[in-house]
Amino acid sequence: MSSLYKRLGEVCWRCRDALPFTPSRRCKSAAVPFVQPEFLRASPHRKHPGVTNLKTLRLPEELQSGALSVIYKTEVKDLSERALKLTNFLWSRKRAVESHELRERAIILEKKWKEEVGEEDERLSDENHVSFESRIRMKVLSELKKTSYHWTPLKYDTDLGVVYMAARLAGGYAAVMRALNEIKRRDSSFTPHSLLDFGSGLGTAIWAAHTHWGDSLREYVCVDASAAMNSLAERLLTGGTEGDKPLIKHVYFRQFLPVSPKVQSDLVLAAFSLSELSTQEAREETLLTLWRKTHSYLVLVENGTKEGHQILMEAKDVLLKREEKVSHDVRRPVVFAPCTHQQPCPKLLKQQVTPCNFLQPYYPLPVSGNREAVQEKFSFLVVSRLELQDSEAVQWSRLISQVHRRPRHVQCQICCSDGELKQLAITAKHHGRDTYRCARSSEWGDRLPVIITEKLTHTSKPEKLTHANKPETHTHQ
Repeated sequence: MSSLYKRLGEVCWRCRDALPFTPSRRCKSAAVPFVQPEFLRASPHRKHPGVTNLKTLRLPEELQSGALSVIYKTEVKDLSERALKLTNFLWSRKRAVESHELRERAIILEKKWKEEVGEEDERLSDENHVSFESRIRMKVLSELKKTSYHWTPLKYDTDLGVVYMAARLAGGYAAVMRALNEIKRRDSSFTPHSLLDFGSGLGTAIWAAHTHWGDSLREYVCVDASAAMNSLAERLLTGGTEGDKPLIKHVYFRQFLPVSPKVQSDLVLAAFSLSELSTQEAREETLLTLWRKTHSYLVLVENGTKEGHQILMEAKDVLLKREEKVSHDVRRPVVFAPCTHQQPCPKLLKQQVTPCNFLQPYYPLPVSGNREAVQEKFSFLVVSRLELQDSEAVQWSRLISQVHRRPRHVQCQICCSDGELKQLAITAKHHGRDTYRCARSSEWGDRLPVIITEKLTHTSKPEKLTHANKPETHTHQ
């Protein structure tokens, strides 16, 4: 036994007291019970309250079997190839160029070309001058056609709807599930009774909301301009066959939003829908209409591209800054997720090329024998009319990129409650054992129980921060 103590250096490693460790001497720390910090709420570190990510998702069994039944009965030719093309098209899609932007670019081009041939223009006669102006305008129009993005609306018939089902049903379900889980996880008292889904498509929001809240939802209103998509969504609700009883009850399909501004739904959702509107004005009008119909939470989901992220940040600015002329609910909007603040997006201001997006793994529809898990990259925004109760937890930072676990520290990029981006190396010594263990258990998109109270000098190597520039943080121990 004595040889064991010699190998341990005769030091009590539990309390780190450099004192003789003998059988007759008891460890001072052994009698001190470990007190778990309050913010963990009796949960293990790997399940701390900031964790909102979900494991690899599968479509509900009834939804998957119904979708496969519809696909096989429709017999769309070259389904796999068309599904891949549609996925690539939707991912690379941009917003339509606004008319005022075209006018500004046309004026710049016209001025530039006139200056290049200015001396020749002065020597032209009136008749030739008119011809010269006409040629310049034709040249400007030709240049704009070549360099401007040509946005065209998608018109979903039954065939294209089935292609969309094969391409996007599982991915759309995964993104909406993850966005709604933010509410489910952080607001356990929220039990919605009604859902309004704008741009409902195949009805993935119905299934996602039902998975989270079950029979507490008593009314689902789905709004989509395409009658073919509404019909396909109804067939999915009956397991792929027409005439059977729906698996989820009280679902109503519309092609237009309800007229009355006084009718509100507990949960309002628009997934991959704002990007299908042709102008910024149309997006703003639709957004304000959806907000007026929101009683508790408004959830917006878009592709995790630069375009999708910018559409959501425009929506955030409209809701926070624009005063409504007519409103039957005077409660002001509060950004619930993913932003940890009410300020402009720091990533959009400083890293315009890189969008703020998140990942959710899922299993796609096994249409072409593909059974491997893939990842859905998406952006989302949750805006609330409710007052957030836990003011301290609201200030927790959000992980906005991949977490790098290194020996004795965790390197991460976080979006803080002061509206700043920070590169941080979290260690047990500087931030506390519990915060460090929570950081090691967290993933991209989770929230961390760390609050930055002073500005941090940005560095690409946060693990080499000295005491002079180390940020002061408020952590829970």
